[in-house]
Amino acid sequence: MYVPAECNKRREPIVRRSFYIDNKQYGDDMAAAMVTRGDVLAALRDALEPLEYVYAMWEGGAASFDRVDEWSDIDLQVDADDERIADVVAASERALESLTGIELRYEIPQPSWHGHWQAFYRLKNASPYLLVDFVVIKHGNPEKFLTREIHGNAVVHFDKRNVTHAEPIDAEALAARLAGRIESLRLLFDMFHVMTLKELNRGNEIEAVAFYQSYVVRPLVEALRIKHIPARYNFHTRYLYYDLPHDVVERLRPFFFVANGAEMRERCREAAEWMERTLEEISEVGKG
Repeated sequence: MYVPAECNKRREPIVRRSFYIDNKQYGDDMAAAMVTRGDVLAALRDALEPLEYVYAMWEGGAASFDRVDEWSDIDLQVDADDERIADVVAASERALESLTGIELRYEIPQPSWHGHWQAFYRLKNASPYLLVDFVVIKHGNPEKFLTREIHGNAVVHFDKRNVTHAEPIDAEALAARLAGRIESLRLLFDMFHVMTLKELNRGNEIEAVAFYQSYVVRPLVEALRIKHIPARYNFHTRYLYYDLPHDVVERLRPFFFVANGAEMRERCREAAEWMERTLEEISEVGKG
């Protein structure tokens, strides 16, 4: 019997190397012999498309925004019969093993936050950046990461049942969520940003950094996202350089690169002023 949870471990034998990945390890000669993105996608498509219980396969992530580069991983979703998830995983892993071999595998513990089966694979003879982020979605689950305003335009490899048809985002529901988030951000920033100052006053700068990121920088970034790209309000720093205007990103940079406690204290003051103005600008979201 196939038991997916057995495989959260290294696949032996592997060549021992440092955890740190140095780009110099992957020269032109080695890169030419490596398994490519196209190889991986073709192997999985060839393995899964003939299966009657697999209904669709598509890419998200960088591919869905036409931003694939040499550092991109593969964000792959598969839609399948609710009772055949383990079979899909088994077929997929056989395909990867046959193609090049699985070096590392990490399976998300269940129940996952999104309700789907998910695992990450690092492949032998492939760039370490070419991780396979593989999600198997039960056909009966309506949440398939396909809303274009959030996830971009899916790159569909096959679709037997019109699974990848995406409805526009529900603007009213989004506005209601954002209105709630704005009030929460207002309260949380006002109440908890002093945690940073408290630890700075005590000389506990390491603790202050953690509070600073959680209760000063993070809510500020979310408020700015609500202002500039509301559908992706909860992505925090992920895709920040693509989602926010260039001048906003440049203004944010000093808030992330703080040299010492004195500078952190000053950034807290500046963040509070910026947060207050931003909350005023977005305060009407969800009203009327």
